Amino acid sequence: MALTVSTMLPLGTSMPHFELPDVCSGVMVRSSDFVNYDAVLVMFLCRHCPYVVHIKNEVARLGQDYQGKSVGIVAISSNDAKAYPLDAPPSLAEMAKELGLTFPLCYDETQEVAKAFTAACTPDFFVFDRGLQLAYRGQLDDSRPGNGKAVTGRDLRAALDAILAGQPVPKEQRPSAGCNIKWKIGYISI
Repeated sequence: MALTVSTMLPLGTSMPHFELPDVCSGVMVRSSDFVNYDAVLVMFLCRHCPYVVHIKNEVARLGQDYQGKSVGIVAISSNDAKAYPLDAPPSLAEMAKELGLTFPLCYDETQEVAKAFTAACTPDFFVFDRGLQLAYRGQLDDSRPGNGKAVTGRDLRAALDAILAGQPVPKEQRPSAGCNIKWKIGYISI
């Protein structure tokens, strides 16, 4: 289980454009769907990574807890599904149903969206403010598989709550950590 940390895209970066199919409904989800929210959470997830498995219930709880609030949420899987079949859309749809996700889980087949966000690992979290400017990127919380710390979502929830309250998000942010995104052969990270 090799550990990869997030790239920490610069704060203030505009949310990259995307248009991806939801693995459950097939409906296209677009970045423009989120323009009327106070906060937008974009998560890069997959099904097979032990770091995602470790936090998957908290990810589902986040969707439930922020439902009805002005928070748009979307999860994206960008892993090479040919090499990692558990991360193929049908398997991702099963995961979404098992967890009762209240937000779309999309598949980034070309991996262009992951590259635009500079996503590096699963899980990787990005929170944008009402102006779709990056306000938070980093970890869910301090919990990792095997470290004995409870999965609470503390860091990510604090960022979302600050934005909803009209308060600044703390600038000191810790990178997320997990499995590297499974790039298709021939992609070289720059």
